[in-house]
Order: sequence, then C-alpha cells, then structure tokens
Amino acid sequence: MKTSVTGYPRIGPKRELKFWTEYHFEDKIPAEELKANAKTLRIQQWKAQAENGIGLIPSNDFSFYDGMLDTAFLLGAIPDRYKKLRLDELAAYFAMARGYQGERGDVKALSMRKWFNTNYHYMVPELDDNMEIRLSDSKPLDEFLEAKKEGIQTKPVIIGPFTFLKLAKYTGAKRIGDYAEDTTRTYADLLCKFSGLGAEWIQFDEPSLVTDLSPTDIELFSRIYSALLNQKGSLKILLQTYFGDIRDCYAEVTTLAFDGVGLDFVEGKESLRLVEENGFPKDKVLFAGVVNGKNIWTNHYEKTLHTIARLKKHAGELVLGTSCSLLHVPYSVKSEKRLEPEIGRHFAFAEEKLGELRGLAELASDDRFTERESYVKNTALHHEKLEGADQKLRQRIASLSEKDFTRLPAFEERVKIQKEVFRLLLLPTTTIGSFPQTKDVKSNRARFKKDEISEAQYKENVRGKIASCIQLQEKLGLDVLVHGEYERNDMAEFFGENLSGFLFTQKAWVQSYGTRCVKPPIIRGDVKRTKPITVEYSVYAQSLTKKPVKGMLTGPVTILNWSFPREDISPREIALQIALAIREEALDLETNGMRIIQIDEAALKEKLPLRKADWHCDYLDWAIPAFQLVHSGVKAKTQIHTHMCYSEFEDIIKDIEAMDADVISFEASRSNLSIVDAIEKSGFKTAVGPGVYDIHSPRIPTKNEITDAIRTMLGKIKPERLWINPDCGLKTRGEEETAPSLKNLVDAAKQVRDSL
Repeated sequence: MKTSVTGYPRIGPKRELKFWTEYHFEDKIPAEELKANAKTLRIQQWKAQAENGIGLIPSNDFSFYDGMLDTAFLLGAIPDRYKKLRLDELAAYFAMARGYQGERGDVKALSMRKWFNTNYHYMVPELDDNMEIRLSDSKPLDEFLEAKKEGIQTKPVIIGPFTFLKLAKYTGAKRIGDYAEDTTRTYADLLCKFSGLGAEWIQFDEPSLVTDLSPTDIELFSRIYSALLNQKGSLKILLQTYFGDIRDCYAEVTTLAFDGVGLDFVEGKESLRLVEENGFPKDKVLFAGVVNGKNIWTNHYEKTLHTIARLKKHAGELVLGTSCSLLHVPYSVKSEKRLEPEIGRHFAFAEEKLGELRGLAELASDDRFTERESYVKNTALHHEKLEGADQKLRQRIASLSEKDFTRLPAFEERVKIQKEVFRLLLLPTTTIGSFPQTKDVKSNRARFKKDEISEAQYKENVRGKIASCIQLQEKLGLDVLVHGEYERNDMAEFFGENLSGFLFTQKAWVQSYGTRCVKPPIIRGDVKRTKPITVEYSVYAQSLTKKPVKGMLTGPVTILNWSFPREDISPREIALQIALAIREEALDLETNGMRIIQIDEAALKEKLPLRKADWHCDYLDWAIPAFQLVHSGVKAKTQIHTHMCYSEFEDIIKDIEAMDADVISFEASRSNLSIVDAIEKSGFKTAVGPGVYDIHSPRIPTKNEITDAIRTMLGKIKPERLWINPDCGLKTRGEEETAPSLKNLVDAAKQVRDSL
C-alpha cells in the first residue's frame, strides 16, 4: 500500500529558516545566500521522507513566508502599490508580507488571517479589476526540478484555484466568478509545464471544500475543474481536502475526472459515512488521511486499521496519508533530549508520523497484523492510563451551576461604577500587553534556565525592564499601562509552565506565520493552579505608577487552542479545568490591588467548527462559558478586558458579547477595520478597541493614518465606548519601532479627543 504526505514543516528542525530570513531582513546575509540555504533545507527534507519510505513526497510545500502569498506570486496577483516600489522579486514578496517603509515608498502589508481552524496565519491575496491573472513565477517548477536532480520524484503541491479565489479579497467591482476563467487558464498553463518536466502527480489543495458551500460555490468549483481537468493530459490530478469532510460536494468531487481524492478521516466527521453510503469510484485513488497532521500523540493502530479495513471495501486503490500538512506539528521527538523515554513513547512529531504511515501500510497489507510486534506494542501503549487524574477537580467541574458563570451586577451597572472608579479621558490609550522581547530579555531568561544567574538576579533584571517599560509608557502619555511581560516566553507556554498537567519541549517549534514560531505546550494530565503566577510582577508594576496597570492573563480557550491537547477527555472538560485555574489567578490579582485585568482570548475563533451547524453544539456552548467562569467572581469595580486577533469575528459577534467582558480589543488594522461595521450592525454594547495599527509589520504608522482610523471608527462607535490601541502585543517588534509608533498613537488620540 502506498503512502503520501500532504505537506511537511519548512522552518527547519532548529528553526534555521527563521534565522536565515531574519538575518536577511537585517542585511546580514544577501538574498542569494538565503535562497541557497533554503534549497539545502528542502533537499534534506525530501531525502528524509524518501528514507522513511514515503511513496508520494510533496514539493512546493516550502515557503519563505506563506503558501497563499506564494500562490499570489505564481498567478501574478501583485497589487500595483507593491509594483510601484520597483523592488526585486524577493524584496517585493517580503513587502507584501511585512509592508515596506523606505526610500522607495511606504506601503502596508497584505491582510493576514488564520488558516481555517489552525494557529497558522496566511496572507490574504488582493484582486483588483485591472489585475491580469497569468503564470508569473516558476517556483513550483524549480522545486520539482531540484528534487528530480536528487533522484526524488515529487508530487507538486499547489493551493487549488477554488480555495485561492474563495479566500482572496476583491478590491474592485469584479467578484470571484469574474476571475474563474483566467485563473483556470493559468492553472492549465502550469499543468502543461509540469507535464513537460515529467511530473506524474499534481496535488491541488482545496480545504475550502470542507466549509459550508452554497449552490453557487459548488457550481463555480465544478466549472473550474471541469475545464481544468480536460487539459491535464497524462498528469494525474489529486484533489486534496483537509480539516473536515466534503459533505456538501461529495457527489460533484467523485464525479469529476480527478485521478485521486484526498479525504480527512481524522477531523472529517462524515468522511467515512460518505464513502460507505455513497461508494467511491473504482477508477480513482482514495488518499485516506488517517494520520493526524495537527496533534502529536501516537496513532492508535487498532482504530486506524479498522477504518482502513472499512475503506478497502469501497476503494479500488487506497493510499494512506496524513490528515493535513505536517506543517502544524514539530519536526522530531528525537530533538527532545530531556524528554523521558517513557513519556516520549506517546508522541509522534512529523518525522515519527512518516514512520507511522509506513507501519500502517505494512500492517494493512498483512492478514495476520495483530501478531506483529509493532501492532502489539502500539496496542499496549494505547491501553496505558495517563498520570495526573484529579477526582476532586473533576467533581468540582461536575458541580458547577449557572451562577458560577454569571457575573453580577449586570454590564450596564458595572459601566457606571467603573466610570466613577477610573475617570479615564475619552478615547483612552493602552497597548495589548507585551513589549519587545529584546536580546537582553531573552538572554536573561536563557541564562536563568541554564543556572548561569540566580533567581534573585533574574528577578532583578525583570524588574529593571518593567520599571523602564512603565517609565516609557508614562513618558509617551498612555492612559492604561502594562508591565511588558518580560518574564514570559509565549502567552500559552508561560501559563502552562506554571500550571500542573502540562509538559514542555525544547525544540518542538511550529510555524505561526512568516518567521514567527511557537512551541505549544502539551496537555497530558488534569490542569490545576498550584501557586500564584502573575501577581508578583503585576503588583510591582502597579507600585511604580498612579495610572492603572493591567494584570495580564491568557484565557482558558486560548491556552487550550494553543496547546497540543490530550485526546482521552473532551475539549470542554480541559477548558473548564484551565478556566478554574485562571479564575484563581484573576481573584488573586484583584485581592492584591489590580483594578484592570485583561484575560486574552486571542484564539477564540481559531477552533470554531468550519460548519455553522456545529458552532454551538461542538464549541461555543462551552468556550464562552469557560471565559465567563474565569471572571464571574470579580467585583463590579474591577474592569475586565479581553483581546482577540487575526480572525473574522463578524459572524459570532453576539457570542463574543456574551463573554460579558467590559472592554474587548480586536485585531482590525489589516482588515481595513471591517470589525467596526459588524460592531455597529449588531448593537454591540461592550467598549471596544479595534487595533489602529499593524504590529506584525516593521513599518511605523504615521500620526495621520492613525487619526484617520480613529475618525473612521467614531463614525460608527460612540467615543465613550472606544479605546485606542495597537492590534496585538508588541513582543515581535523592535524597540526602535515601538516608541515612535506608540507616540503617534497617543498624539493621534489626543488630537481627535481635543476635537470632540
């Protein structure tokens, strides 16, 4: 039985690509060296997959920043503002990703959004009326040839035309259907070129097929591929879907002339039923995504082989694959030198999943697989019980009642109380929480972990940074301050390190966007708070100023969504365990004099089911209460803030309001403040802070553009309900960008405030 990988991580086992790219941004290495290093990394990864027996190895799954951005370049979808900079190709590419501010001009980056239900961010292509869609880049072809020269026949991976058009932003009068013909022709040109190079399989990724589709969507998909498949020649076309099932278009997909169809049997709740009830064409290859591409626990061979056996009854040929790209998991458990072998046995990162595919293929071809050693060991492993069960905690969750999730008094009364307590000016200014994680900050943390400095020295250094941060914010004139989070590595990892039930890795990095990588904690037991986590530094920061300082917490849903969760209990149970722990921290902050507490739920939208019918029963009915549980016990005079970023919130705006926070800040700058329209239409009562500038770009926003953004917001939001803030935390920015950006923010707010 053959095996296939949907996609592979690309940052390098040691985050090499991140550092090479950042060195290039800093002019430490030229573009040619960056490209050469990347080529070496790609070849290493192709060889690693070949050595692990993968039959269909992906190429063009590599990217310097993002695959959707690569596809925009491939199709020539480059907005005029970037062309006018007259930069070389790579510089223009990075300008679209990060913005550009220099002698050639000043332009913002493309919008950024979460990739379906993951923590990966993609760049949103822009299509305008004058844009000509045509084959404009040779990257997929070049990488196919690179692998071929190494003796490795790869399966080029391209984001499909339907998904590309569905996720694009349309800035003119034309809409999605107007681009279908040119886009189809361009993809056909690409097929022709691959055919000439000797490609056998081409993989078109169409994850948009697992979302709710209208009849118009299905007609567009069918129209595009009916035309495209007529021009495939001898090439075999694999339609690859992931993150769910294709219940809305199963008939259309299996009727069209695809040579292979990739279905997700991990997250696709209906995938197996669709195959069994409707059958599967014998002239097509079924690529079965049976190895989880998004979590790190070992595959349960017994369950997976049962699924495979059922599929074999319906598919003429079956290829075993990953449920989605392995981009969403770390490289290898082998890198975890401090991980105890007994614990490490339970995990499978990208490299180990290659071995699982090979092992499953061998077992599925053996009628006596239950006697094989690999099966016996795997079965025994999955019958082991994880440590850390806490019956008292589980009983506490079972006994929760409605009053535990309800904050009193009601919102309207709290607003009046807090107005008297804080007496803030109109349009109060603040930041989201973190300040730049400079080299000295990272060095302080690293030296402490290596026992090179004492705990007292470490804390003294952190306090020094906090004091400087408070001083800077007061000098800039911000109204509500933060302590800067200099003691924190990542907003989920930091809390996990201070709660029981979590496990941590050394090298298990996963790409979030561009050069930004995160190291998600692993939830392997019941979660509890055993000690105060944030109180010491928050109280110290507040002691340095008369202005209010926010106590900064990460919410339970975000901690869950940005961790690798256990699979033996429900997400609801895990979220409520975490919520109780963060609730204790919030009450401790309040007891110690913190008057404003921010509970970030940056990832609330991230795991929202991709189909609306599943939103409440599978997610919102426990995610919103988990947040409510955290703050329901605080006093009316304590102001609760929360923050959400890089997702489209318009469809769940009422659910967000039900969180019952006092102030909510949103990412908004890269989406042209579209959230403001949703806030106005919904009659949203909560005070809001839509981000007025993009912190994921190094460019410094001007005072005038921030002023314009504020005035746009005031056209739809009353001034007494509007806060002024950046769109996210500042940890990824440099100090040289942060101070002038915040100064422009404060000056813009003051100018507008004075005019009211």
